[in-house]
Amino acid sequence: MSEIQAYSIFYENYKNDSFEEAIKFGRWMWQGMPETIEGYSRFDLKRNIGRLVTSYNEMAQKQEDPSLKEAYVDTALLIFDRAFEKFSDDKDAKYDWYIKRGRLLQTHSDNVDNASMRAAENYYKAFQLKPEELTKRSKGYYIQRILNEFSSGGKKDEALAVMKKAEPHASQELLNSFSNVREELFDSPEEQIEFLESELESSPEDEEALTKLRDVYQEQEMAAEAREVSQKLYELNPNFENIMAVAEAAKNNANYDSAIQYFKEAMDKASTDKEKADIALNISEAYLNQDQLQSARKFARQAINNNNSWGDPYIQIADIYARAVNQCTGDRKLTPEDKAVYWLVLDYLDKAKQVDPNTSNEVDRKYQSYKPVTPSKSEKFFWKPPLEEGESFEINSSLMECYVWINETTTVR
Repeated sequence: MSEIQAYSIFYENYKNDSFEEAIKFGRWMWQGMPETIEGYSRFDLKRNIGRLVTSYNEMAQKQEDPSLKEAYVDTALLIFDRAFEKFSDDKDAKYDWYIKRGRLLQTHSDNVDNASMRAAENYYKAFQLKPEELTKRSKGYYIQRILNEFSSGGKKDEALAVMKKAEPHASQELLNSFSNVREELFDSPEEQIEFLESELESSPEDEEALTKLRDVYQEQEMAAEAREVSQKLYELNPNFENIMAVAEAAKNNANYDSAIQYFKEAMDKASTDKEKADIALNISEAYLNQDQLQSARKFARQAINNNNSWGDPYIQIADIYARAVNQCTGDRKLTPEDKAVYWLVLDYLDKAKQVDPNTSNEVDRKYQSYKPVTPSKSEKFFWKPPLEEGESFEINSSLMECYVWINETTTVR
């Protein structure tokens, strides 16, 4: 097989998310690192390095066997090593690859030793290449990752140098976070907790100290302590921030009744439609976790009303209807009537992708789960009367009584 034939098969499989096949026909590119291939003038090795890494990353995420997952990640990291060696003078490519390698390490932190610190070190190298660009990228996320890891890893001087270099380009929100980082650099979390707790012994209602203590508890994953402090702050000052904190704490603790109560209280104090949409979706998720599907749909719809260009509430309704099928079927086998509900599920996934392209990856992943379960050609043919593609179809009690509450119209696919 010629290189151009192999590349063509690789690229088609990559576009179709057939990553295992893409790897089979693309391995030669990273092993040989050809900058050109005969017969195709538009071949771009740097771009295809990114595609190969994506393919190995996707395959790693699909593996249940830790050793297989680790093998795919190791190969992706090896590709990066080869790329950095090949394009050692290409500042732009190296900047992008440092970020991508950092993301890869974060994604597979359970299977890579010291992954979080290694990811931060890659972001730091990208920062050294383009300090202004990385500081502004993703609202300062990568700078915060660097500082968090350097701070916890004892790299005090490096963290201080990053903040000094980033300050001229940082947003006010990022600058505010620098103050907290500086405090942490000079005290371990244990020392900081001890200090704040001693401060609160003499001033138990000091909201600033309580807020800092809550933040430290959360950073240290001391969930019970964080919930206790959040509750005290809520009792002292039930402002929007403190209500949301107790709501999130209740939700994370699977205390959905309390979470719903607090989120509804926060709704009354929300100042923007975006905040209201976020809260409504949180309430919907809490109801869904309780299998209260009609209430879950009600608040997902409310989230859409507050922010109709956000795809997540549409995905939420798709999940609610998929859960409805699970509730209706129980232990019995899926019937064609049950499968028809998945047409409506796909409708909402399509809508999510239409209004919010950022949901494309999640929508595509869910499509792979739901589309194969829709009625087959034979099931549509033997329907009484037979169903034709494109005709309207009602999802209600005409299917089964348990679907009466859905009461929506879809289209035969």
